[in-house]
This record gives sequence, C-alpha cells and structure tokens, in this order.
Amino acid sequence: MNHEKALQAVEQLMIKTVESDVEVLQDASRHILAAGGKRMRPRMTLLAYEAVGGVAMDTALPVAAAVELVHTATLVHDDINDHGVMRRGRQTINAIWGRTFALLTGDFLFTKVYTLMAPYGDLNIIFAEMTAALVEGETLQAAAAKAGKLDRETYARIIAKKTASLFAGAAKLGAMLGKATPQQVEALYQYGFNLGLAFQIVDDILDLIADSEKLGKTAGIDLTQGKGFATAMATNGNSVHGSVAVAEAQEEDPAAAFKRKLLQGNYIEEGWQQARQLAAFAKMQLEILPPSAARDELARLTEAAVERDY
Repeated sequence: MNHEKALQAVEQLMIKTVESDVEVLQDASRHILAAGGKRMRPRMTLLAYEAVGGVAMDTALPVAAAVELVHTATLVHDDINDHGVMRRGRQTINAIWGRTFALLTGDFLFTKVYTLMAPYGDLNIIFAEMTAALVEGETLQAAAAKAGKLDRETYARIIAKKTASLFAGAAKLGAMLGKATPQQVEALYQYGFNLGLAFQIVDDILDLIADSEKLGKTAGIDLTQGKGFATAMATNGNSVHGSVAVAEAQEEDPAAAFKRKLLQGNYIEEGWQQARQLAAFAKMQLEILPPSAARDELARLTEAAVERDY
C-alpha cells in the first residue's frame, strides 16, 4: 500500500469510526472530517512506521486514524472556546449545530478513539500521556488568556504541551509500532516534538498576518484573546489589554492597534527564524534512520510545516 492510498484508508476508517445512530453526532463528526486538512499527524505516524522498517501498513492505520481523531476533537473544542465560525473552509460545528452539540461532538470524537486503540496494549499508555499533555496545554492557554498575560516562557510551555506533544506522540507511536530501536524511537520523538513547536509558531504567525479565506478558518482570534507567538514576544508578560490601553482611550480598535505594533517590530521575523531553526533540528533527527522514501518524506514535512501560507 503506497502512502497516498494509506492516507485514503485512514480517511475511510475515520468516517466509519464515527458511525452513530444518533444522527447529529454522526453528521457533525463527518462534517468536520470531510473538510479535510493537512493530516500532518497521521502522515507522521505512517511515515515513522515505514521509515523504521514497518511493512504491514494495515497495522498502522487505526493508530494514525486515532491520532487524527484526537486532533479533530481539539479543533471542535477550540472553536467553541474561541467562538470561531469557520474551520477548514467550512462553517464550524458550533456555528451550525450550536455550542452544546459541538461540545458533545468533540467528546464523541475523543471517546471513539478507544475503539481504534483497544488492540494496541501498551501503546495506549503513550497515547494517554500525549492526550493528557494536550489538554494541559489547552488549559494553560485558557488560563493565560483569562489572566490577560502571556510571556515567552508560558507560551513555550503551552505549545510544547498542546501541539508538540501530539506531533511527538504521533511519530513515537509509528516508530514503536514498527519495532524501532530505542535510539530510533527517541530520535523520532524529538523529530515530532520540534516539528510540532515549529508548526504551532507558524500557525500563530499566520493567525496574525493571513486572512480568513486563505487560512480556511477565522483569523485573528489568538490576537484578540491575547494568545499566540507574537503576543508573547511583544508583551513579555504584560497584559495584552494594557499594551493597547492608549488605543482604547482614543477609541481605536485595540486588536488593530496591537497588530500594528507587532507588524512594526521584528516579532514576526523572529518567529519565522525560530520556527525554521526548530524545523531544521527536527530534520537532523532523521539521520539515524536508514535511507528510504519514507525518511525523505519525513524530511519534506519539516519544510512544509514552516514554508506555508495557511
């Protein structure tokens, strides 16, 4: 089974997994799944499995699907928290079905993961650790937004948990499933972790500088809520709202004033540089793997994660 066929099989498996006789859960789940996405995480699982010598791709498909279902569930919950109305070029679940059904759909996607991961024994420990870290990161982000303060250290801790943990877990699961050596497992974990950091930094920059149509989701949410890389770089722990107090006094949109401040500084370029450095470090981790098409594709993912405009 080639890589693209494997990804198609993952898509079909996810659609089948969310079958339910409760129509709203099935319809809402399939709505967001059908919108597609980059599918970075399941790609990493499948490629890591193949790069360490795994050959029975069917064995890895449920794990890859489970990783993507968890990610999709977090997007549903994020859109509730952020009041987002567009995701992957479509209306969000909460925009169509309302917040209550969106919350339940996110929960449904999380719980359906059990049916995929049940046969995988100790790999469920890895899965549980990465999903717990993900929720911890989301909670830290919400707490920082509520307090109106986000510094560099807190931002780094948030993205390590909420994004990098799932990237790292996706690669590690694939490696372990493929019977990798301990050194290869660690290298692929570090690959995923650093790539996840880079990916999130770029996401946060694009939230600031791109438009909603190109992003395929509601842009500017992180800025208005005091979240994201540029916010952390510019405020250094001070309140976002405090940093635009003058603008508020002059009846200017605080978010617009803060955005102008960020774009006038070197914060965006600093973010790009840091993301590229992290991606380069991730790519270095692949040197321990034997040459293969899968390793080459993992290397290309490091470039795709940072050289993008959506």
